[in-house]
Amino acid sequence: MTQAEQRTMQKDLPLSGIRVIDFTQVMMGPVCTQTLADYGADVIKIERKGAGDLSRSTFEPVAGADNPIFCSLNRNKRSVALDLRDPDAMATVKTLIAGADVVVNNFRAGVMERMGLSYEACRELNPRIIYAVGTGFGESGPYAHKGGQDVLAQAITGVMARRADESLPVSVYPTALADYSAGMHMVQGVLLALLERSRTGQGQKISVSLYNSMLAMQMQEAAMIMMQDSEVNWAAMPLSGAFHTMTGPLVMVGAFKQNPLRDICAALELEDLSVDPRYSDLNQQFANKASLQATLRERFASNTREHWLARLEAQDILCAPVRDLREALVDPQTRHNEMLLEGQGEGQHVRFVNSPISMSSARVTLRRAPPRLGQHNVEVLAELAGHAGTPVASATEQS
Repeated sequence: MTQAEQRTMQKDLPLSGIRVIDFTQVMMGPVCTQTLADYGADVIKIERKGAGDLSRSTFEPVAGADNPIFCSLNRNKRSVALDLRDPDAMATVKTLIAGADVVVNNFRAGVMERMGLSYEACRELNPRIIYAVGTGFGESGPYAHKGGQDVLAQAITGVMARRADESLPVSVYPTALADYSAGMHMVQGVLLALLERSRTGQGQKISVSLYNSMLAMQMQEAAMIMMQDSEVNWAAMPLSGAFHTMTGPLVMVGAFKQNPLRDICAALELEDLSVDPRYSDLNQQFANKASLQATLRERFASNTREHWLARLEAQDILCAPVRDLREALVDPQTRHNEMLLEGQGEGQHVRFVNSPISMSSARVTLRRAPPRLGQHNVEVLAELAGHAGTPVASATEQS
């Protein structure tokens, strides 16, 4: 796609005309800036000369221009590779910030300040700047300078300790819950700040953290503890769970009905257990959960997943097959929802998950392939050449 074609596609998107200077790496920050880029923002990714975003080298056998981990988080962006210890390179960055709308970083607390790029310094360059910070635990406080990472956030906020049964071992949730949720909270903060700036003309600083996002994700459970001194565990409900059948596991959620146990029993061709005093109400079902679930498990194991799903659906019981990601990616619903995005990368055909936000007038496309390190040095630095008297790092400073 030519630059002219890219500009034409981009100008019709809701964030067209917004420029983002992106100092982020790994996941939390890049998933935020990719969302902004998908919807039209000009995201200029500032990377370390010679190394770049750490995710470029994740899983060494596939490292390179089209490393899937990097590609999944960095489409529709431009990459500029600079050595920020070089005064001319730093001057270039400051020129970019002076003409930008948003600066985003997810370094440890204090890193941007040590580089001379604190919020106060950036605000002096540009009073309209929106300065978004993502950290592990917050910019201040007892954990501020502790290295932040998704698994640590799961552990320290109580998420990891929550499981369907206390007899199960504590384990790491295998998807980056904290990184993704904090990245999306950062997107929300940027958009809210842009809305406020449209009224006041002033930028502001916004801050998110893995820690806060994981606490916020548990808002219902936290309110129960703080207001009722009571635990709620949605995975431990007596009429819910994962059940094995002859052809694979399924999940069932027995809720949102007047008498879900009666309808479950009808689906499973069992006597109505809801008339049994041991299971007559939710409190009794909790008290006798072990025996109740043993009955359900034995019944589910007697036939195929397809058989039981059809019968549960007929009773309007919430249920679904347990699938792996490979199966989900080829599901007809995935394609119907246009959740797969593909195109030509820098070295091969690239495929990844699309934005989950569907807008009737703003369709996400692959306008720019995930960039090579420093791929846009010449292009971006040439755009700054018109700033008379401004030191500009060498346009050939690519890696």
